[in-house]
Amino acid sequence: MPLTARLLSPGLLWGFLGVLAFSFTLPFTRIAVSTLDPLFVGAGRALVAALLATAVLLVTRTRLPARRLWPRILVVAAGVVVGFPFLTSFALQTAPASHGAVVIGLLPAATAAVAVLRARERPSRLFWVASLAGAAAVIGFTVVSSGGFGGLQLSDLLLLGAVVAAAVGYAEGGLLAREIGSWQVICWALVAAAPVVAVLTGVSVAAHPPTAGIDGWLAFGYVSGVSMFLGFFAWYRGLAIGPIASVSQIQLVQPVLTIVWAALLLGEPLTLVTALGALAVVACAALAVRSRVRSR
Repeated sequence: MPLTARLLSPGLLWGFLGVLAFSFTLPFTRIAVSTLDPLFVGAGRALVAALLATAVLLVTRTRLPARRLWPRILVVAAGVVVGFPFLTSFALQTAPASHGAVVIGLLPAATAAVAVLRARERPSRLFWVASLAGAAAVIGFTVVSSGGFGGLQLSDLLLLGAVVAAAVGYAEGGLLAREIGSWQVICWALVAAAPVVAVLTGVSVAAHPPTAGIDGWLAFGYVSGVSMFLGFFAWYRGLAIGPIASVSQIQLVQPVLTIVWAALLLGEPLTLVTALGALAVVACAALAVRSRVRSR
């Protein structure tokens, strides 16, 4: 298939729309947690999205998924509804959004790795070499930018945890979307997580009544309605069309876009270390997700 036709394939186009929506997540989360409790941002955004999901499911009269699918829906909820938002919200209290973008740049290779393992495919040796090189690039970036191993922060570990959580949620959600539909996956995942995030939101509100300026609330609105809800409509649609490893390549542009938005919206400087770190992670991830994968 010609390169142009591959780039314009429905799976990649839907995937790009999802990535474009997600690329604003870290800068807007950074804005939100500057004035709002990170627990409120992490749990509250999921609660708002869960309310939107409930409304959509009721209006469309969508039937409950089969009982056998609920464990997989809970995996998606744990990864993308609870894990990623909570971990990034706390990490971005101290870490710049551009720094977070480089660490999150490992996500394409991580998603591809989980996808091929979950789908019982056999990656080539080159795939694993590139994936390990990407992990080494991320570790090297965090060590250099932090001034050595002694300068590593809790935020770096939180961001790496967010990568793992999102990779599992993305891969499982992409497979599940082929069975129940793309937007249904995120809607049911949000509904499944609603009791937990409702309690945590209440705890945050009781301890730290939310007060923020217009910028803080607009940022919170974006991560609630777009990052946590609408963006997944497009992203899981792309992954469902697949193949997952190919569509996940679109994530390679996300760190670059996020760094640009961080510079424009937050005034964060684009340092040479950040630029080189982003290029190294993107190069390793690109090699990993483009490596041959054979079915077992």
